[in-house]
Amino acid sequence: MTTKLMLEHKYYKAFAALAGCNLALAAAAAALCAYIAPAAAGSGIPEVKAYLNGVDAHSILAPSTLFVKIFGSILCVSAGFVVGKEGPMVHTGACIASLIGQGGSRKYHLTWRWLKYFKNDRDRRDLITCGAAAGVASAFRAPVGGVLFALEEAASWWRSALLWRTFFTTAVVAIVLRAFIQLCSTGTCGLFGEGGLIMYDVSAAKVAYSVPDILAVILLGVIGGIFGSLYNYLVDKVLRTYSIINEKGPAVKILLVVTISLLTSICSYGLPWFATCIPCPIDTTESCPNTDLSGNYKSFQCPPNHYNDLASLFLNTNDDAIRNLLSTSTTKEFHISSLFIFFIAIYCLGVITYGIAIPSGLFIPVILAGAGYGRLIGRLFDPITKLDVGLFALLGAASFLGGTMRMTVSLCVILLELTNDLLLLPLVMLVLLISKTVGDMFNHGVYDQIVKLKGLPYMEAHAEPYMKHLVARDVVSGPLITFSGVEKVGNILHALKTTGHNGFPVIDEPPFADAPELCGLVLRSHLLVLLKGKIFSWDRVLSGDEVVRRISKFDFAKAGSGKGVKLEDLDIKDEEMDMYVDLHPITNTSPYTVVETMSLAKAAVLFRQLGLRHMCVVPKSQGRPPIVGILTRHDFLPEHILGLYPHIRLRK
Repeated sequence: MTTKLMLEHKYYKAFAALAGCNLALAAAAAALCAYIAPAAAGSGIPEVKAYLNGVDAHSILAPSTLFVKIFGSILCVSAGFVVGKEGPMVHTGACIASLIGQGGSRKYHLTWRWLKYFKNDRDRRDLITCGAAAGVASAFRAPVGGVLFALEEAASWWRSALLWRTFFTTAVVAIVLRAFIQLCSTGTCGLFGEGGLIMYDVSAAKVAYSVPDILAVILLGVIGGIFGSLYNYLVDKVLRTYSIINEKGPAVKILLVVTISLLTSICSYGLPWFATCIPCPIDTTESCPNTDLSGNYKSFQCPPNHYNDLASLFLNTNDDAIRNLLSTSTTKEFHISSLFIFFIAIYCLGVITYGIAIPSGLFIPVILAGAGYGRLIGRLFDPITKLDVGLFALLGAASFLGGTMRMTVSLCVILLELTNDLLLLPLVMLVLLISKTVGDMFNHGVYDQIVKLKGLPYMEAHAEPYMKHLVARDVVSGPLITFSGVEKVGNILHALKTTGHNGFPVIDEPPFADAPELCGLVLRSHLLVLLKGKIFSWDRVLSGDEVVRRISKFDFAKAGSGKGVKLEDLDIKDEEMDMYVDLHPITNTSPYTVVETMSLAKAAVLFRQLGLRHMCVVPKSQGRPPIVGILTRHDFLPEHILGLYPHIRLRK
C-alpha cells in the first residue's frame, strides 16, 4: 500500500499507511507479551542458556511462552522493528523440546504417556539443547552452525552422545526446510524460501586478497570489537531503564512499544528523503526501479529510471536489506553517505528496540549494522583493495557479531553456511578472533550481560580468583535442617512450610545405625509426593516395601511447569502429625560430598562440571555431627561470598 501511494505522489498518506500498519502489529505483539506471557519478551537465548546451566526460572519454557513467542515474533518482524527472528526461534525450539520432555501439557490436554521416559533432568536438558540447535538451524538454514552454537554458547555440559543427537536434529530441520522451500517454489508462500537454503549467496564474487586487504580486515575486526563492546554497554543501560519503566504495568509496556514503533516508522520513511536519487545501472538483471514488496532498487520519490538507495535498505524486509548490502559486483550501488546514515540509524534503533515487551532477536540488527559499516569501509578502501564491497559487508557483519556475541567457531560456520563462500574462511576467522579479543578488553558478551542483569544465578566454568582463599565451610548458609531416616510427619511439614530449601540431609540414628551417620539427601518434591501418599505409621519402623508398592516411580519423576505436587495440595489431619514416615525409599543414598576443608575454588569447579543442585559438606574429624551443611548454587555466587567477606577481593 505504501509503495502504491508513493507512486501516486500521496506521500503523507503513504506514511500514515506505513506507520498505522506498524503500530497495529506492534501493539498486538506487545499485548500478547504484556498480558499472556511476559517471559516471551526479548531474545530468549539468555534464558535458555541459564536453564541449561541449571537455572529453572519461572515460565521461561511454558506453553503460553511458546504461543506468544511464535505469534509475537511474526507480528513484531512484520511491524518493521529492527529485530531478528533468530533468538526467538532458539527459544521456540527450546520450548517445544521442554514440552516433549515433560510429556506434553496436562493443562491444555496435550499429553503422551510414552514421553514419560524423558522425565529426568539429564534427558530434558539434552532435549532442550537439541531444540536450541534446531532453532538456529531453521533460522539461518545452517544445520552445522546450529550444532556448534549449542556447543559453544547454549550448553553448559556436553557429552559425546549429545553431539550426534543435535546433529540428527538439525539434519531433520534441514530436510524439512528443504521440503517446504520446494513446496513454496511457485511463490504461493510469499517471501518464504527466498534464496533457497543459501540465504545470502556471495560465491559469485572473486576472493583474492593481498596485504592492503589484510590490513583492512584487521581494521574491520578492531572496529567491530569497539562498536560491539559499546553496543553491549548501551544495551545494558537501556535494559536497566526499560526494566524500571516496565514495572509500571502492562499498559505502560504497550505504550513504550508503540512509541518505539512510531520512531522506527519515522526513521524508515523519513531518512530516505535525505538520499539523492541514483540512475539505474545499465547492466543489472533486476528490475530498476523496483516497485515490488521487496527487493532492490526502490524508486521511492525518484523520477523514472532512478532509485533511492536508502529506501532500498529501510523500506524492505530485514533479509532483503542484508541481501542488498551483501550484493557483489555493485560497488557504487550505495552512496557512502547513505551507508553512514543507515549504520547510525540501525545501530541506535537496535539498541533502543531490544528490551521492549516484544520477542526480539539480536542477530539481525547486529548483522545489518555490521554489513552497513563493512560496506562503508569497503567503499573507502576501494582504490587500494581487491576485495568486493559485498565481501567487506560480510566481514563487517562478522566483526560486529564477534564484538557483541563473543562467539567464534559457531558464528564462522553459520556465516559460511549463510553465504556459500568457503574461500572467505581465513578472513572470517581472522576478523572474528580480532573483534572478540578487542571486545573482551572492555566488557562481557551481550548474552552474559543480560543473564546477569536478569538476576539469573549463572555459574561460570571457572572459579573466581578469590575463592582459592576460602574453604567450603566458610560459605555454608545456615541454619541446617536435617531429618531422621524415619521422621515425624509434623516435623517434615513444619520444615517445608518454614523454609524454601529444596534438599534436606537425612541422618540415620540408633536404632537404625550404631552412631549418627549421613544416610543421604531427600528432595522437597519427593517429600511432597510421599506425604500426599500418606504411607504413615504410629511406630518408628521401616516401611520401604509399602512405599514402593503404593507409589509409582514415575510419580517421583521431574514434573513439568506447574504440574508437581504443591504444599497446598496436602491434606494432613491433626492426628497424622504425630505419625512417622520412612524416608529411606526416597533418599539419594550417594550424594556428592566434600570435606569442609576443601578449597572453595575446587568445590565450585566440581559443582559446575557435575551439574549439581546440592553438595553436602562433611566434617574432617570424627565425633561431630555427620554433616556440616549443604552448598547450593547460591553459595557460590560472588554476591553471596563478597557479602560475607567484603575484603576478600583485594587479596591476591
